[in-house]
Amino acid sequence: MKKQVYRSKVAQVFGWAWFVFAAYNAWDLIAHGSMPSALIAGAVLGVITVFVFLLALRPAIVVEEGGVRVRNPLRNAWIPWNAVGDVLVSNVIVIESGHTTVRCWTPHATTRERVKAVGRAGKAASRADMSMAERAMAEAAGRTHADWVAQQLTEMSASRRDASTGEIRVTWSPSALAAVAAVVVLVVVTLVLT
Repeated sequence: MKKQVYRSKVAQVFGWAWFVFAAYNAWDLIAHGSMPSALIAGAVLGVITVFVFLLALRPAIVVEEGGVRVRNPLRNAWIPWNAVGDVLVSNVIVIESGHTTVRCWTPHATTRERVKAVGRAGKAASRADMSMAERAMAEAAGRTHADWVAQQLTEMSASRRDASTGEIRVTWSPSALAAVAAVVVLVVVTLVLT
């Protein structure tokens, strides 16, 4: 089975655009900057870049053969299909499993998206002479992307429950911690040298 990755497309575009911007500016600071202002600007650029990495590029829900992996800014959670309980949507997707609750940072449903979806569903369902297919389309119009992903996860957990085993694991992300450590070192070096 091929991995499926659910994440915010807008955040991905913004994140990669920022990385291009940051790379160009880092090159410019190295090539044309003068100390100590270049070091200070580089530290600020580094801090913002780490925040963009953690908040825009890292968060995702990765569907794998044996379960679902949730990547949040600093933590990873692995939930095997047999352990997935309820998959709920408020402003974020929440996966419940026994006493463990995993909140997914992406995709999320803003209040504005939810109001728009309800409005679309209301318009679509206002006709009384609708066929079954039209009713299904009206129901789909009332869902956000987060609702759709939650439904996909619920269906996958029901169909793959018997094919997976294991326990829930919630761990710190090595890549996220390394990025935070690198930017802390950069800021400390900047403070010491300026």
